[in-house]
Amino acid sequence: MDFCTLLVTFTVVGFLVWIFAILCLDSDILTFAYSCFGKSLDRFYSRKVVWITGASSGIGEALAKELAKHKAKLVISARRIDELNRVKQECLELSKTMTDKDILVLPLDMTDYASHQHAFTKVLKHFGELDILVSNAGRSQRANWEEIENEVDKELFDLNVFSLLALNRIVLKYFYSVGKGHLAVMSSVAGKNGIPFSASYTGSKFALHGYFACLRNEIASKKMSVPITIICPGPVFSGFLKVAFTAKKGQEFGQGVRATDKRMSAERCAYLSLTGIANELEECWMSLFPFLQLTYLSHYQPYIAGRQSLEMAKHVWASNEN
Repeated sequence: MDFCTLLVTFTVVGFLVWIFAILCLDSDILTFAYSCFGKSLDRFYSRKVVWITGASSGIGEALAKELAKHKAKLVISARRIDELNRVKQECLELSKTMTDKDILVLPLDMTDYASHQHAFTKVLKHFGELDILVSNAGRSQRANWEEIENEVDKELFDLNVFSLLALNRIVLKYFYSVGKGHLAVMSSVAGKNGIPFSASYTGSKFALHGYFACLRNEIASKKMSVPITIICPGPVFSGFLKVAFTAKKGQEFGQGVRATDKRMSAERCAYLSLTGIANELEECWMSLFPFLQLTYLSHYQPYIAGRQSLEMAKHVWASNEN
């Protein structure tokens, strides 16, 4: 076999392997590779102080429990203190080494900007440091684009974008002062694709990518060392739909997910997210078929992705009607 034939063979085989991986994996190829061969989560997170917002349910709760297994010190925040205490107790039961002082329950309304600095001061007073901020707080949406009230757009952006930016700016200044730290931001595949019937939510996630891509470049220009990981899950089993925004101000969607839905478990999502953070990936995607594959198409074949999005929209509409 001559060199040209060998090169073509390797190229074709490599391409086929790449396509197979895209079709079969539940995360982007790099995240999956690091989950198998990357840093040990036990060694990386042991004794690190990690602050998780939106930690009372769903992905945030799963992140806290996964971190408890890896001996991290936790700050868990949300508005519902009873749920936070439940999560804390379950984390302690999962870990054989954590003590009560290793988990700080810190109730926080993210839209109360004036409380952010005080909350962060409590974190530093309790642990003396912070290593990683995981910005997970936020809400989803189900609504027809043309029916969304302007106040809904403002309220959703206030929670999903502006409150997050306000807290991250406070923490970033601290990271600059100590010369270390890590910002992790929970986005969505909706931040990479135009997800139908979720316009305000999709717009808020796109906005996060713009803000933090800008920050990443600013950090590089200042020669600072503060990695940023943007996490993009697809549909996940959680209670997020019940409290999702609709088109009307003050209204909640009120519909739970079904056991038969094709969704990733919150536990798997948390594990892959923590893999991305530990290995300082700039972005990691995780979802079951076809949402992950649609995200690839939106980057490499946007026309085909657009056609598939239309088919998805028809499916979502039919589901809402039922």
